Amino acid sequence: MSGKNRLEFLFLNLGHLYDHLFILIYAAVAALALPAAFDMSYAELIIYATPGFIAFGAFALPAGWLADRWSRRGMMIVFFLGLGISAVLTGFARTPLEIAVGLFFIGVFAAIYHPVGITMVVEARPVKTGVALGINGVWGNMGVASAAIIAGVLIDVSSWRAAFVVPGIAAIATGFAYAVLCRARSVAGIKQAGGAKRAESVLDKRVLVTIFAIIALTTTLGSFIFQSMTFALPKILEERLSGVYDSATAIGGSAFAVFAIASMAQILIGHLVDRHSIRTVFAFVAGLQIPAYMLAVGLSGLPVLVGAVAFMLLIFGQIPINDALLSRITTPQYRSRIYGIKFVLSFSVAAAAIPLVALLHETTGFDGMFVAMAAVAAVIFLCVLALPRVSVMTSPATSPAS
Repeated sequence: MSGKNRLEFLFLNLGHLYDHLFILIYAAVAALALPAAFDMSYAELIIYATPGFIAFGAFALPAGWLADRWSRRGMMIVFFLGLGISAVLTGFARTPLEIAVGLFFIGVFAAIYHPVGITMVVEARPVKTGVALGINGVWGNMGVASAAIIAGVLIDVSSWRAAFVVPGIAAIATGFAYAVLCRARSVAGIKQAGGAKRAESVLDKRVLVTIFAIIALTTTLGSFIFQSMTFALPKILEERLSGVYDSATAIGGSAFAVFAIASMAQILIGHLVDRHSIRTVFAFVAGLQIPAYMLAVGLSGLPVLVGAVAFMLLIFGQIPINDALLSRITTPQYRSRIYGIKFVLSFSVAAAAIPLVALLHETTGFDGMFVAMAAVAAVIFLCVLALPRVSVMTSPATSPAS
């Protein structure tokens, strides 16, 4: 990878960090500060995050289409600047409804990253994409991890508004830096990189349809689990570490530690995907989630941190598997749109995670959510077992699929 490509890869990784950080800022703020600020319950407040999560999914397909037709690099600049401006404006909201409007626009611009940024990562490393996706995934997971601790620190030293404004300014600055430092790479060059034609697929069309259907279902259900658990974790720790930690910074730091440790799973899984049967690796990761959630039922105090690390390792570990699989069977000139369709499905359905977290918190508590996640993981495991035993499933990736 050349110096310019390494620099762009760095910005793409930063983009993934920002993407998940900004989407989850509100999860920490709603758990740690807004109940007192607006005299509302946690369950009442988190509903206002729903428009942002819907936008996060719904706008992925148009973002992928624009990237394929216009410029992937141009869309990344829009991503950085739009995300930052939206967050700054959200920090000036006066009511929960105004916060919801701000979160909607954060979701609109956050939707750009996955169909565009992931495509650029795949095309920079067309052979053995698992490691590249794993590294990129770690950055995204560090965004998940950073949301709670950054929000917690800024709440303690300033206010909940700073939790939106400060990261927003950082994203705007990054957008300008990306536009300047990566300007040598022309729009035409990017479009050409994404427009190379793929060799004729050797897979039967029925097999491809089956694989795409299973990818769609497993990514949708996997994203449902991911959004539920990452959104709820600060509140889970706030409740179950009661008496152990008592400040927003401490709770945020605990969530950061869980996410940071768990994020390392993506690099390991990336290596395994490049070297072993993707079907076997997928089944192993999906199957282990079931006992991990069930063992978390009833945990409190410091043991809950161990349980959280266990199930988050598996949640994060699953993320690069479907992306690597899609990279093997998609045509480059349509890849952003294919990823866009994937993320529309996964993140739109994942928007239902927010009302579910609220409902379960009010009725069964988080133990009920752990049981529900185990059931969803069981469905994913059965879907993986239904994957066809073809070469792209059972053999390591040694050459581009396109």
